[in-house]
Amino acid sequence: MTAFDTATSHQIVDSGFAADVLAGLSDNPKWISSKHLYDKRGSELFDKICGLDEYYVTRAEAEIMRASSAEIVEQLGGPVNLIEFGSGSSMKTRLLLDHLDPASVYLPVDVSREHLEESCEALAADFPELAIEPLPGDFTQPIELPEWADNGLANVTYFPGSTLGNFEEADAIGLLKNMRSLCGDDGQALIGVDLQKDPQVIHAAYNDREGVTAEFTKNLLRRINRELGAEIPVDDFDYHAHYNTAKGRIEAALVSRCDQRHEVRGREISFGRGEPIRTEYSHKYTIPQFAAMADQAGFELRRQWNDRRRYFAVLLMSPTKTSI
Repeated sequence: MTAFDTATSHQIVDSGFAADVLAGLSDNPKWISSKHLYDKRGSELFDKICGLDEYYVTRAEAEIMRASSAEIVEQLGGPVNLIEFGSGSSMKTRLLLDHLDPASVYLPVDVSREHLEESCEALAADFPELAIEPLPGDFTQPIELPEWADNGLANVTYFPGSTLGNFEEADAIGLLKNMRSLCGDDGQALIGVDLQKDPQVIHAAYNDREGVTAEFTKNLLRRINRELGAEIPVDDFDYHAHYNTAKGRIEAALVSRCDQRHEVRGREISFGRGEPIRTEYSHKYTIPQFAAMADQAGFELRRQWNDRRRYFAVLLMSPTKTSI
C-alpha cells in the first residue's frame, strides 16, 4: 500500500445535494443542511475563516494541540488507524500526525473529494512514512472501511474543530453512534468541543468584519446555481447569524431581501421578503452536557484538554463496558 493512492479511494461521494436542497427549500421554515456548505470553494473559504481574528475556535484548539499532542498520542497507545472526520487540511491535524506512530494508518473522510485529495497529497509529501487512505464520503452516514483496514490496529475516530455542534442533539448522538461503531470495543474517539462562553465572543466569531463567513454561507446559493442549474440572485439574500442563549447555539441563515420566485430542478420555489433559509446551527456545550450525549452513544469520557481561557476542549472518549 502506497502512502497516498487516489485509486484506492473506494467510496463514491453521494452527498444527496439536489434532494436535500429541494426538500429543504420546500419545507416551512426553509433549511439546507450545513454539510452542503463544504464544496471545494466552501472548504477554501472555511480554511480562511479559521485564520480570522474573531474566529477563536482555531486558535484555542491549536493551543491545545501544540501543548498536548504528544500526551494525546501517548494516550492512544501505539500505532492506530486514525479515522478523521474531515479533510486533514488543518494545522491541528498536522500537530497530531507529528507525534503519531509512523506504523499507523491515516484515513480522512470528507464530502469534498477534490479538497480531500489535495489535502492528502500535501500531507503525503510531509509525512512520507505514513500510510494515507482518503475516503471521499459523507461522514454523517455509516462509513465502510476498506477490507485491509482490518489490520489488527485499533480504530481511533478523530473529529476536530466544532463541527459536531452543527447537529441537533438527536443527530449529534447518531453521529457519535457511527463513531462508536467504527471504534469497536478496543478503539477510542478524540473529539473537539466548543464550550459555552461570553455570548459576545461567540457572536463575533460568526459575524467577522471582513465578511468571509457571509461569503462562505452565500457560496451555498452559488453552488445551487452552478450544480442545479438555478439562477438565484445571490445579492438578493443577506447573511444573518445570532447567538440563541437559551438554546446555547449560533443560528445562521440567508434572509431574502424581497419577494421572489426561482426554479430549482424544475420546481418553483417562492421566498417571501424577510424569509430565512436556515443554513447552520452551531451548538456550544458544557462538559457535562457533552458527556451525557456521548453516554447515550456508548462512550465515556477518559481525558480532557483545555486551552488557557477554557474556550475549547479536546475530549478522549472510550467505549463504555456495557455499550453494544
